[in-house]
Order: sequence, then C-alpha cells, then structure tokens
Amino acid sequence: MSDPIWPKGVSAPAARALAAAGYQSLEQLAGAPERDLLALHGMGPKAIRAIRDALLAQGLDLAR
Repeated sequence: MSDPIWPKGVSAPAARALAAAGYQSLEQLAGAPERDLLALHGMGPKAIRAIRDALLAQGLDLAR
C-alpha cells in the first residue's frame, strides 16, 4: 500500500501521528472527533484546519 497523501498543511509529524493512530486516508477521518485528533502527539490547529477544509470540499467534516 502506498503512503497516504494528506492535504497541504498537514506536517510530517501530524502525518506520522495519524498513521500511528491507524488513519490511512482522509475519508477515514470523516466523523472523527476533533478533540481526539488534537490529542495525538504531532497534531496541531493548522493540520486540523487543513483536514477540515479538505473534508468539507468532499461534503464531509470532523465531529466537533
């Protein structure tokens, strides 16, 4: 399987945190609680904004 491609704004540490938590695609993040993602070491507000914007472009969103 190839490495996931995350939206621009998701740093390498954030991408590693998502991978360590078992997320392999943007679509898997749909409905994930924002607070849970922010609790991952390496995730920050910039990455959350980038993920939310990418999800919204697909008609999806994070849980708040």
